[in-house]
Amino acid sequence: MGWAEGFIAVDWGTTNRRGYRLEPGGTLADRFEDDRGILSVPAGGFPEAVAEIRARLGDRPMLLAGMVGSNRGWVEAPYVACPAGFADLAERLIWAESGRSAIVPGVCLDRGRDADVMRGEEMQILGALAAGMIAPDAIVCHPGTHNKWIRLEGGCITRFRTVMTGEIYNLLREHSILADLLAGPAEPGEAFSEGVSHGFEQDDLTAELFSVRARFLLGKARREDMSSYASGLLIGADLKVGLRLAPEGEVVIMGRPELTRLYRAALDACGRAGREADGEQAFLAGANKLAELLR
Repeated sequence: MGWAEGFIAVDWGTTNRRGYRLEPGGTLADRFEDDRGILSVPAGGFPEAVAEIRARLGDRPMLLAGMVGSNRGWVEAPYVACPAGFADLAERLIWAESGRSAIVPGVCLDRGRDADVMRGEEMQILGALAAGMIAPDAIVCHPGTHNKWIRLEGGCITRFRTVMTGEIYNLLREHSILADLLAGPAEPGEAFSEGVSHGFEQDDLTAELFSVRARFLLGKARREDMSSYASGLLIGADLKVGLRLAPEGEVVIMGRPELTRLYRAALDACGRAGREADGEQAFLAGANKLAELLR
């Protein structure tokens, strides 16, 4: 069966994977999500893990993106250097199984002292462009464990910056002295906006993080506000970094709704225009666009 008759697209990350069966014309016919990220696959175990995907979604050609193409994944797909567009990704696909399973390369920024890498986000960003969800010249914020700020110019990814906001927040929740205070959910609201404003305007992030505990102990803040305040503090500092790529204009916040809504609220608190875009929809558009180039 060829690519025109339908295919499987897989977004395979470090800790989870998402598989989609797409019919001719790009219609989504079936999907699944599980926690079998690349770190759960033993050495030599990727052929079996890929066969498991086909057992769920059908015997179709497969397009795989994300950390599955890293040096810890199935087969390493070397990065494409900025500026990078769809044609560049298509030309540098790595065939793990000839004509049957293709791995999408990531994108890197390697310019002077600047060094950054992404895997998986490029499919969403360029997919959103192909679907008309974003303009050829745009600024995209892609929240996640490692948040990305991405500049597009002329339909290509020309520059980006990664901020470890999500990972730091999770480490604080699980392994820091703040863990007992950060057990609750982070939600938009007064405490969140207060944290965003402080993180965006001040330069004392590590000191202010300790004050989260001190303010609670001294009765200056409520326990139920601590997660939202700490999340806002980190996201505000994140915005300070990312908005250097976008001193003005709209920011498109792309990803999963539970994350994009926090960044949308943070941008509102900083007086910047932002709108949300669905990351899954963008990923599927990117997969369909690449599959068209393979036919």
